Amino acid sequence: MAKKCDLCGRGSTRGALRSHSKRQTLKRQNINLQTRNIGGVKVKLCTSCMRTMNKEPKK
Repeated sequence: MAKKCDLCGRGSTRGALRSHSKRQTLKRQNINLQTRNIGGVKVKLCTSCMRTMNKEPKK
C-alpha cells in the first residue's frame, strides 16, 4: 500500500534530525493522506488536494 496521493502523486519526503553535535539521523516525513469516496470510488487524497477541490472557481 503506497503512501502517495492518487490525484497529484505526491509522496513522502526525507528529513534529517540533527543533534547538538550536528549528527544526522534521517527520518521519513509522510504526507497527510485521507481516504475519500469520489464518484463511488475510494481514493487516497492528500489534504492539499482536498482543499484545492473545495475552492470556488474564479468568475
